[in-house]
Amino acid sequence: MSANSMGGMGDFSKDMAGRALKPRHASWKEEVLLHDGRTLIVERSQIYGGYPTIESREREVLNEEWTFRTPDGERKIVWKSDFRRPPEGDSLMLLQLNFLDGVPYVAATPAGCLAYNHWKRPNPPYVFFKYDGKAWKQIPLAEFPAVFMESNVVVGGRMNPEKQSGTTLSVSTIKEENRLLEPYLRTILREPLSAQRINEMCEERVLYKGSWILPNDPIARKFIDRQQR
Repeated sequence: MSANSMGGMGDFSKDMAGRALKPRHASWKEEVLLHDGRTLIVERSQIYGGYPTIESREREVLNEEWTFRTPDGERKIVWKSDFRRPPEGDSLMLLQLNFLDGVPYVAATPAGCLAYNHWKRPNPPYVFFKYDGKAWKQIPLAEFPAVFMESNVVVGGRMNPEKQSGTTLSVSTIKEENRLLEPYLRTILREPLSAQRINEMCEERVLYKGSWILPNDPIARKFIDRQQR
C-alpha cells in the first residue's frame, strides 16, 4: 500500500470519526418578522438521525419543533414536523408563521417528492394550517390571509446546525439565508404553477400497500402483491 493511499485512508478515518461525533440535537432561536412589522422570537429545535449517504456532510433531520408565544404573550404554541418517510411522517417544511387578529397561521411545503404526493400534490405547492385554540387545522389557500406573503423563517436545514445552537438568528440573517431559494419558497404564490413545472419538480406517485409507485403500473402492483403473499 502506497503512502498516498495510507494518507487517504487516514483522512477517511478522521472524516468518519468527525461525523460520528456530530450531535443528534440542536436548538436555536429565530427572530420572525410578522406581516404587521412586529417581531416574534421563536425557539427551533431539531433531532437528527444518521447520514443519508456516505458522502453526506450533515445528519438527516428526523423531527423539528417550533415553540413560540402569541404576540400578547398569553399562550404558548408548538408546531411540529416529523420527517420520516410518508405516510409515517408528515414531512412538512415550514415557510411562514404569522398572526391575524391573534390567530396563528402557518404555511409549509412538502419536503420532497414523496411528501408532495402524500399531501395530494397541492398547486401552488403549499399546505396551510390555522390554530383553532387547541390544535392545528388544515385550511385551503383561500382561507390563508393574503397579507401573509414572504417566508419569515430559515427555510429547510442549515450547514453545521450545531454551530448555531444557543444563538438567535436576526430578521436580516433569515432574509439572507433565504435569498437564493426558488421564488415559490421565498414568497407565497396565489396562482398555480404550470403542469409542466409541477411534473419537473415531482413525478406523480401513489401509495400502494406501503410502497410508492407510478399510477396505473400493473407490473409494480403485481410485484408488490407477490412479495406480500
